[in-house]
Amino acid sequence: MKIFLTGGSGFIGHWVVRAYLEQGFALRLLVRNKAKIPSLGTLPGVELVEGTLYDPPVLERALKGCDACVHVALGWGETPTTMLQKDTAVTAFLAEKAEEAGVKQFLYTSSTAAVGEFRPHMTESIDLRPLDLYGATKAASEAYLLGFAAKARMRCNIIRPGYTFGNPAFPDGVTQPDQRFNVIAAAAKKGQPITVTKHDGTQFIWAGDLARLYTAVLTSGLNRRIFFGLSSEFVTWEKVAQKAVEIAGSKSKIEAVDKGWDEKPSLFDMGAIQEQFGLQFQASPGITGHLEYLVGRA
Repeated sequence: MKIFLTGGSGFIGHWVVRAYLEQGFALRLLVRNKAKIPSLGTLPGVELVEGTLYDPPVLERALKGCDACVHVALGWGETPTTMLQKDTAVTAFLAEKAEEAGVKQFLYTSSTAAVGEFRPHMTESIDLRPLDLYGATKAASEAYLLGFAAKARMRCNIIRPGYTFGNPAFPDGVTQPDQRFNVIAAAAKKGQPITVTKHDGTQFIWAGDLARLYTAVLTSGLNRRIFFGLSSEFVTWEKVAQKAVEIAGSKSKIEAVDKGWDEKPSLFDMGAIQEQFGLQFQASPGITGHLEYLVGRA
């Protein structure tokens, strides 16, 4: 299988690249700067295409001869109009041109932010109530793809990752852009106080597990399906801080500030990936490994 993948030089993209190469797939990666991650260009089976999401001729050429398009990259805008133009419109264009190029399937990276407002029990079919432009553009792109796939020859599926963490997939790679793990690990290493919000947490997912889901969906033959990319385990930031202190052998004091968060969390139902693919992820082992890496570097 030959795959055109956007966002291949980003954190999640790195892990998807690694998983797909392990499957023996050939990859054509869209990268803004070939020099950013030099190791990518040396990997057997990887072809780098320099360009951005806003270079239509580059995208059209890159899609030719590919069996699948995996869209991981995010376009960004500060206003409703620019977000629409730089992300949702790009996604619609990419899907349209993939269909024209004879691509057989399209896999889109959405987000749990598309769900937006939390409710007690959330499945993939819950109505979407985005709380910001990021969630809105993901929800809009999902709607375009589902509508398009209803009549297209090309199959389209969607993954909604949540908070994804992990060490770099390659020696010169990157970790997640959110810095909270790094801040907690550094404070624990230095014996400094750590402040978190009481009961605040999420269903973290290790990037390697998320990449397994990308492989499962891509090789499934499904169409017009949506899957949450999360673990089944809810972990609080207080527990993350406690583990960091333990790993560092630190005397850091942890303060959990009560901001009125409910002790009982709202959870995403992870039954779909278990029923469809036999996948069920736990975040704690990955969190321990990631904190060991960060504490060691702090």
